[in-house]
Amino acid sequence: MSPTYDVIVIGLGGMGSAAAHHLSARGARVLGLEKFGPVHQRGSSHGGSRMTRQSYFEDPAYVPLLLRAYELYDELERATGRDIATLCGGVMVGRPDARTVAGSLRSARQWDLPHEMLDAKEIRRRFPTLRPKDDEVALYERKAGFLRPENTVAAHLQLATRQGADLHFDEPMTRWEPCRGGVRVHTAENAYTAGQLVLCPGAWAPGLLTDLGVPFTVERHVTYWFQPTGGVGPFRPESHPVYIWEDPAGVQAYGFPAIDGPELGAKAAFFRKGVVCTAETVDRTVHDDEVRAMADHMSHCVPDLPGTFLKAATCLYTNTPDEHFVLARHPAHPESTTVACGFSGHGFKFVPVVGEIVADLALTGSTAYPIGLFDPRRLAAAPA
Repeated sequence: MSPTYDVIVIGLGGMGSAAAHHLSARGARVLGLEKFGPVHQRGSSHGGSRMTRQSYFEDPAYVPLLLRAYELYDELERATGRDIATLCGGVMVGRPDARTVAGSLRSARQWDLPHEMLDAKEIRRRFPTLRPKDDEVALYERKAGFLRPENTVAAHLQLATRQGADLHFDEPMTRWEPCRGGVRVHTAENAYTAGQLVLCPGAWAPGLLTDLGVPFTVERHVTYWFQPTGGVGPFRPESHPVYIWEDPAGVQAYGFPAIDGPELGAKAAFFRKGVVCTAETVDRTVHDDEVRAMADHMSHCVPDLPGTFLKAATCLYTNTPDEHFVLARHPAHPESTTVACGFSGHGFKFVPVVGEIVADLALTGSTAYPIGLFDPRRLAAAPA
């Protein structure tokens, strides 16, 4: 007889690990299946740091979820003793009409979030590592900062296990189908049944969720670490903020303080300047011309940053056409299946609240959180 659970969670990265925690915390019998090992480096939840911020230029509709995520990150740190979130402050830089600046200001004003607007002179005074042009400004947010993705995933897995969840690693799902009373999930080792299925497939969404009708695009994303000229002293979190910087052409770059000691430098990357790929075919090698392009770009705005290149890493964005999430009951299987995917390169800061929302959807069929923006039906191809 197939082992039976209340909920099976497919994928135990950022979102899946949080879902397993929140479901098991509510007393559900949970099975989690992950095709790789715990806290792996093959998807989208690694790289040492992720930015968090509340004045959200993508859409003000995200702000209530961010406020709750901040609360849940605090709870996660207290429950596990792990280093999860550091609020060192952050700046959104560009010309006043840049999306990064104007969109952040819109969210800050709509939700009455604490913030300051800084002109170029004030940016240079407060943050000497930054060199804005005279026509650039910044929204400064004290509550911005960075998250530790590996620690976050490990913490959620720790709590899920403590709460009785069965977590199976290196056991990928091969297929699933509806069955009487729920779903049946097959792996090479076994078949399992449950009343509910949660799909958190990350970059494997395009192949797994063809019936969703969403045209996902997987993008190879590269992050870079540099040893700044003169060392990391001026780049420590006490004096150097997280930042997103949009140039006049609309290219966004972002970066972090030096958070891992003097030998590991500071991290920076382009945002949405990757190469379309698949989870299976992604090129994990970072090439010299890519390093040069990153260093050259940063030399104009954070001139001391690209002193010496140290290392680089690749990860995967799973993008939707409008860059908003997919977070809902599956329209084709609304009685049994919840989907959480398509986080489009800006989802990690929402990990704990997504876990809470997924638990709501799987156990009750609905949630009080405002997730209408994330309905996959907005993106489904029209019938021929």
